[in-house]
Amino acid sequence: MPRAKVLGLGVSAITFADAIAAIDAFVRLRTPHYVCITGAHGVIESRSDPHLLAIHNAADLVTPDGMPLVWMSRLLGHTATERVYGPDLMRAITRLSPARGYRHFYYGGAPGVADALSARLRDAHPGLSVVGTCCPPFRSLSREEDEAVVAQINAARPDIVWVGLSTPKQENWMASHLGRIDAPVMIGVGAAFDFLAGTKRQAPVWMQKRGLEWLFRLVSEPRRLFARYMKIVPLFLLLAAGQLLKTWLASRIRGGAASTMPAPPPHRPG
Repeated sequence: MPRAKVLGLGVSAITFADAIAAIDAFVRLRTPHYVCITGAHGVIESRSDPHLLAIHNAADLVTPDGMPLVWMSRLLGHTATERVYGPDLMRAITRLSPARGYRHFYYGGAPGVADALSARLRDAHPGLSVVGTCCPPFRSLSREEDEAVVAQINAARPDIVWVGLSTPKQENWMASHLGRIDAPVMIGVGAAFDFLAGTKRQAPVWMQKRGLEWLFRLVSEPRRLFARYMKIVPLFLLLAAGQLLKTWLASRIRGGAASTMPAPPPHRPG
């Protein structure tokens, strides 16, 4: 699928329907894939972390989680790009799952969140197959603990492993477990676990459409998110404006060079 290079990170220039179709194809292929659900936070983190940038650019799909990435993609020429928001994608895939037979595993979240998520989604979607949950400790796992997690997930034989560890931890986890986890798809959805489990509130739709979800989350969790958003928001706006300006100037220069090239001589019949 085409990608829009937003500050060096390749964001998949897709529609919501494209994302669902891609994940369905990954499941049917039965070979390992991972999907990053990325907003401005992931882009800014990747600028200072080359390894994280490489993980994003090697992902099978990098969906534009926030409106700023959608707007940037469109301004860079990918005009059909739509927002593919993690919680909405998780809801949509879950809704389709009973009919398609998808098997789900939830990895991440605070203690009890993955179980609450499982219970809530199974109640809302009769026939949903949830084959396991795991809430790892916040610290790094030992080799033995990590091997036990891999064994637990593989024994459950899921089609999709949903990873709710937040950025950049979930991206690092998916990349480092690609090929070790047998499931055909791993999808990093961050706070979607809390939103769908009902432990945190989502921003109103009107704020989401206007790119203001960060403000709602900041007001909801100021102590945890103040430093993050006071860095990310102005820096992303500044860097994005710089990229757009460079792109515009480059197109003007190319256009000017083309207009100064001599016209070919007129064709004269022999």
